[in-house]
Amino acid sequence: MKRLVLTISLLILCFITLAQEKEIGRLQVGAFGGASFPLSTYKTSGEAKTGYFGAVFMDKYISSSSFGLGIDARFLNHSLQKHDSIIFENGYIAHNYQGTKFKNLAISLGPTYSFQSGKLELEAFLRAGVLWQQFPAFETSLNLLQSNNQYTQIPIKRTSNDSTNRAKAWLGLAGLRLNYPIKSNFSLFLQADYMQSIGTTFGKKTAVYQLEESIPTGLPIDEQTFVKSFLDHYQEGLTSKQAAYKSVNVALGVKYFFGKKQKSTRPTASAAPEIIPAPITEKLTSKNIQIVVKDKLTGLALSGVTITVHSDEFNTKETSNANGEISRITQAKAGTYKIVGEKNGIKTELVSISPADFVGPESLIFKEIFHDDPRFTLIGETVDCEKNQLLSNIATILTHAGVQSNMTQTSDLAGKFIYQLAQQSDYTIVANQAGRYSQTELISTKGLDRSKTLYVTLKLGVCDLVEGANWVLKNIHYDFDQSNIRPDAALILDNVVNIMNQNPSLRIELSSHTDSRGKDEYNLRLSQQRAESAVQYLLSKGIIKSRLVAKGYGETRLLNHCENNIDCSEANHQVNRRTEIKVLNLD
Repeated sequence: MKRLVLTISLLILCFITLAQEKEIGRLQVGAFGGASFPLSTYKTSGEAKTGYFGAVFMDKYISSSSFGLGIDARFLNHSLQKHDSIIFENGYIAHNYQGTKFKNLAISLGPTYSFQSGKLELEAFLRAGVLWQQFPAFETSLNLLQSNNQYTQIPIKRTSNDSTNRAKAWLGLAGLRLNYPIKSNFSLFLQADYMQSIGTTFGKKTAVYQLEESIPTGLPIDEQTFVKSFLDHYQEGLTSKQAAYKSVNVALGVKYFFGKKQKSTRPTASAAPEIIPAPITEKLTSKNIQIVVKDKLTGLALSGVTITVHSDEFNTKETSNANGEISRITQAKAGTYKIVGEKNGIKTELVSISPADFVGPESLIFKEIFHDDPRFTLIGETVDCEKNQLLSNIATILTHAGVQSNMTQTSDLAGKFIYQLAQQSDYTIVANQAGRYSQTELISTKGLDRSKTLYVTLKLGVCDLVEGANWVLKNIHYDFDQSNIRPDAALILDNVVNIMNQNPSLRIELSSHTDSRGKDEYNLRLSQQRAESAVQYLLSKGIIKSRLVAKGYGETRLLNHCENNIDCSEANHQVNRRTEIKVLNLD
């Protein structure tokens, strides 16, 4: 690296020194920039998007000949193609990105050849040098919901570079530069070139972008898919892939040359009258307009955003679909358009389309707007506990545990409901429907990274109240050897209060159970005290005593084999420590 920098510095110094001698060929310097189009595996496997680049160059021609030597230094930037998360029936596909840019620095040397015809000059060049690369890192995983309500994470694509995500490679570069003079010693030029890395190693280190990927079997996964087995959709194991750098680059630039051009000895075309190009008049034309709204923090397409588009002759308001899009505006007249979106009381930034956007051959004007809401989105479904079918028109209550504030919403025809959740917060959610009940589900955004996660998903089981039926109250706990109602248990019992108020004829038995550890008499007494404490809490909330029965069963109704003197795990004992509701009467 040090030798390369020293060589380049000495070459530049020699160029400048030679430029001072009149008998020596001209020296030219220039700057250019434009679009870089990735090719081959760099675009497909590497998923590099069309990017941009900026560069400087210097060419030194030998005496009055058309041959010279040049140096090219450029910076190239390509974004990684990011994908939206997919939420399917029993899990989701998530993407964890750590950096989303391919950043490349290229320095190369090589010969240049010039051909002139009238005012136009065409230069061809070849270069060889070194490419410094910085890669993005990411992992795509399939997360399957298991029977214990935990997710199993299976990687399906990820980068496998070293920890630095950097590499060096040899490179080759070939291109053409078409120049047009604009004033003394200055020219504008249009340039196109092809650039690629050479070889898979540099020294003893890898010189290419490396990935691992599970090969799809042809069965796609979408929102309606129920994944029975990972192997139904992907082959087992990860296949290693490499993505060498390849791109075609197109740019505009300006150059300056020292001294006069040598006209007498350069090859020229046969004499012909100079043709002065006619001035180009750019016309404003009607174009189609496509607007997409995305979440600013994750880059995911955002549905449910109300987008307003306004101009002097056009107005529309529409809600974005699952792809973040509104209907394409066709044959929009040239003019100024103002675009803004709003969701959950938060507006996007204002984006404009100007008359200048209607100039050029492209038929489509594409605009992205970004919605900046730091909250998480809870997407829930109300589901019948017995049939596992979606239920519509079910009222739900979401409670913020920290400030005890409530929000209500009714599930739509598809059984879905949506809430916005603050960061680093705990919530409870229940169904609120006469003749039905649900467990109190706990939701937390603590530990979630908003820059990586937008959606939190939940299935809320809703059951019919049936005389003689009983159910275990989830998430209700007592301190060891205590019977008083803790604040977290109070949240669960508040749902019982709500069920009693929704069903005035409902009469219940509230029972408490222990595991087998400890003396039988003690467990019976403790469970009775806990049941009575729970009933007392309901009485304090206005439920009349005749509708409530407190019963402590101690260890007399174990749900498994963990009886006295049986060695059991803590998890098995926990199954027996429970609080139950039994429906005694319901008219």
